[in-house]
Amino acid sequence: MLAFSSKEWVPGQLADRMANAALVVLAVIIVLTFRDYGLGWDDYTHAEYGDLLISLYRSGFSDARALSFVNLYMYGGGFDMVAALAAKLLPLDLFDVRRLVGALVGLIGLAVTWRLGRRLGGPIAGLFALLLLATCPLYYGHMFMNAKDAPFAVAMAVALLGLVRAFQQYPKPEPISVALLGVGLGLTIGTRVIGGIAALYAIAAFVLLLVAEWRELGLAQTLRRGRQFVVAILPGLFLAYLVMGLVWPWSVLKPLNPLIAAEYFSHFFEKPWKEMFDGAALSVPEMPRTYVPTLFALQMPELLLMLGLAGTAGAVVVAFRRDLSANHRAVLLLVALAATLPIAITVTTRPAMYNGIRHFVFVIPALAALGGMAGVWLLERSQRIGRSALAAGAVVIIAGAISPVIEMVRLHPYQYTHFNRVAGGVRAADDHYMIDYWGLAFKQAALELRSKLAERSRFTSSRPWKVAVCGPNRPAAVELGSGFVTTWDSKGADFALMLGEFYCASLKAPTLVTIEREGVVYARVYDIRERTVSSVFTIPPP
Repeated sequence: MLAFSSKEWVPGQLADRMANAALVVLAVIIVLTFRDYGLGWDDYTHAEYGDLLISLYRSGFSDARALSFVNLYMYGGGFDMVAALAAKLLPLDLFDVRRLVGALVGLIGLAVTWRLGRRLGGPIAGLFALLLLATCPLYYGHMFMNAKDAPFAVAMAVALLGLVRAFQQYPKPEPISVALLGVGLGLTIGTRVIGGIAALYAIAAFVLLLVAEWRELGLAQTLRRGRQFVVAILPGLFLAYLVMGLVWPWSVLKPLNPLIAAEYFSHFFEKPWKEMFDGAALSVPEMPRTYVPTLFALQMPELLLMLGLAGTAGAVVVAFRRDLSANHRAVLLLVALAATLPIAITVTTRPAMYNGIRHFVFVIPALAALGGMAGVWLLERSQRIGRSALAAGAVVIIAGAISPVIEMVRLHPYQYTHFNRVAGGVRAADDHYMIDYWGLAFKQAALELRSKLAERSRFTSSRPWKVAVCGPNRPAAVELGSGFVTTWDSKGADFALMLGEFYCASLKAPTLVTIEREGVVYARVYDIRERTVSSVFTIPPP
């Protein structure tokens, strides 16, 4: 079995205390740093959606603007509503509140992943799972600023924990497990309709369990236990529907609305644009099948990648061992599918792919939980060899965990742009892949521009400064403030605020601000007063 706990090297109680301490430390870091994170492309629009959803409920559904707002009505808005309500209560800027709420939701995801790993392999596996996820720059970075994918990842983790508990307690899951499954599934589908993929994991685990019990107990008893399980989880499915309707009201206005949303998102619904992948600017509907596997290989920390893949492979092998309990085998298959099936479907179907692997953040908690089991297995084998081997294994794991933390500190607050040592870090990846594709560096660039304008007397104007923007326009406007007007047209502009991506031009003009990490330019501000700049883009904006 992969599950293992040893009182000889780290008692389970101590592992739990260490996990709780890690969560407290992370909470303190969140409180100290959440203001450092900027706005992404979609943040402003999501904030509007949250306000409209609150107006929908406050007006008794008479203010129905949220039910037709751009295409966001086809997404759930639970996070946006919570952030909008928190902004009315906290003495903070709206977008600072969104950063804080997002980080706290991400912290919940870390705690859930700890409990998931603990369920799979004991206290030490839970601790490892927590550390693997907490030191994953992609997860950590997105939880501060991603209003869709990070909350979706947390909801999927909650649903997965509910399913694991339910299958471990088969055929009589406890009410708390059923409730956890219901809340998690409702939040999952109510955030992104693709959350329904969790049903595939559950069905596969259920079928494996039925087949295993059929051989051992016979058909009649197997079917009786299966019916008992289905009846027990039905209240959870009803709760899931209620939660889905609460956070995604459009989904329950008509019975087929979730299917309409699924059909809508099954096709690329925007005007195609180009992104950099493997050194070539490719249209997003034409990305190769290797897109997601390649970026996972290059952006995941090496330790998470190594242990996660080992844990996944081990889980699949164990799931088909007939000498183990059917419950345990079903749970391992369930989590292995949660970590791999979405990627396998993407490789097979080849949809439009863009913005790195932010859409796949939701598989990382499952991968971390499986990695926790593999880490325990590794230390168990090392312990059998001797104390020296155990110490060496512990050093490898500790060093593997510290390495991405060092990079996260260096990249702060752009952790989501991390590339691992296999890729050569962000410096080597810069010419081949998208780095700050969501334009977070605009916050720091805007703050430094405003500071320079306040310091230098030669920067004076009787009108608002006009800033030509290559990147997300609305976030740039928010970060710059009321003394600036943002535009994509460089004609007559005073300054040019540019992302360091391939589609932004390199201008022959004085540079006022440069935002860099690891020698890579994330954003620049040029002084283009009294200069002719034909365009701030190298290719037309989408």
